[in-house]
Amino acid sequence: MKKYLLLFAFSALALSSCEDDDVEGFELDMLKGEWKDTKEEIISGKDNKTVLSTITPTGCSAKSTTEFRIDYYAAYTAVTGIGATCTSEKTEGTYTYDAEKKILVIKYKNDNERPYRVDILSNSELRLMEMFDSIDYNGDMVIDYVYRSYKR
Repeated sequence: MKKYLLLFAFSALALSSCEDDDVEGFELDMLKGEWKDTKEEIISGKDNKTVLSTITPTGCSAKSTTEFRIDYYAAYTAVTGIGATCTSEKTEGTYTYDAEKKILVIKYKNDNERPYRVDILSNSELRLMEMFDSIDYNGDMVIDYVYRSYKR
């Protein structure tokens, strides 16, 4: 009886210790791929709901993408230009992801680490809240939030 109880306890421990790895692996699998910038919103820090400003990429900038791979590689391709004359520049780096805390930290070459809180992550939608360079955009003495939205 003691052997079965001991076996059950070790099995439960082994299964529970793998749970975080499974969640992280699942979320990394959803994160991988190329994401198109769709929107930048500045949200009031007072209620975290009121939209103060929205910027939707148009023209060449609407073609900018962010790429993630499961080997922790990240790349941002900035597309700029006027009219049909678009040019692109790719910046590569790495990222880390904490599935439990929902924190994504991106580090591009020649740049600082930039932490984001993952607000939405699905197969078709990604929404990140910037956790750096926060300022008060509307002058109410409360730090406001910048959210970045992406689609596949």
